[in-house]
Amino acid sequence: MIIDLQRFLADEQPIWAELESVLNRFDENPAHRLSLDDAKRLHYLYQRTSADLGKLATFNSEPQLRRHLETLVARAYGEIHETRAEPHRLAPLRWFFGSFPRAFRKHTRAFGLSVAVTVVGCVFGAMALLFDPSAKAVLMPFPHLQADPAKRVAQEEKNADHDPLRGDKTPFSAYLMTHNTRVAIFVMALGMTWGVGTLLVLFSNGVMLGAVAADYIAAGQTKFLLGWLLPHGVIEIPAVLIAGQAGFLLASALIGWRNRQPFATRLRACAPDLVTLIGGAAVMLVWAGCVEAFLSQYHEPVIPYAAKITFGLVELTLLAVFLARSGKQNEDAP
Repeated sequence: MIIDLQRFLADEQPIWAELESVLNRFDENPAHRLSLDDAKRLHYLYQRTSADLGKLATFNSEPQLRRHLETLVARAYGEIHETRAEPHRLAPLRWFFGSFPRAFRKHTRAFGLSVAVTVVGCVFGAMALLFDPSAKAVLMPFPHLQADPAKRVAQEEKNADHDPLRGDKTPFSAYLMTHNTRVAIFVMALGMTWGVGTLLVLFSNGVMLGAVAADYIAAGQTKFLLGWLLPHGVIEIPAVLIAGQAGFLLASALIGWRNRQPFATRLRACAPDLVTLIGGAAVMLVWAGCVEAFLSQYHEPVIPYAAKITFGLVELTLLAVFLARSGKQNEDAP
């Protein structure tokens, strides 16, 4: 092939320079994405440079130019045919509203087991207290719960005009957040006991909750009980149940029931969902801590019980919709 080298270089060097400029942008910013028109232009530059390289391959001179074009063609081929995953970007909202509810729905059986164990504990605690009221000290190991419910309600309503936390709402809220989050992580970590520890903690929490509910309902203080527990409890209790869900998921990976994969493989497979579930539960507990400190501790006549109960029911409805529907549009996404 006979080539007018000078004319060839004059015509083609702008193409090579443009291709090199595009490739340099990828080197400077690996996350750089091209528009459709820019992608078509890159493909054209790559094809034309490849053709130029083929022409120069029959020309004995200009070895440096051939090496330069070979490098450009190789780089362009790599960018056009690359399979590089999208770089990770911190997106907490997308994680909470997408990954978290999807992980929850993926393991609903583990959540159902967590709920069942807690409900059995509630029934046991309620029945135990009703049959043996003297067992209150064992079932509810907190001094403020062992008093007569009617007397406690009267005292709380009598002091309702005073700040029940004496201006310490922020430290109290922070304490609730950190304490409850530690409990949730502990419940999940007990999955390492093949789920036995998780089961016992959920059952004991259910026993105490059932005993408290039975005590206040039997004393005719149902309205106070709902106004006191619902605002924060409809978030706090599901968060602990989700922690139990994570614990049972971990136990399932350890046991390997009907799963012949190696233990390390099973653990790696469930690890992302474990982190997502416990992280989502922690976020829920932060909200529950704020509500408990700034709302739940205030009673009539400061805040009507009806308002607190309504607030709790709205929270419960939104939580149910969130866990059932959020992230559905990307259900197959990782």
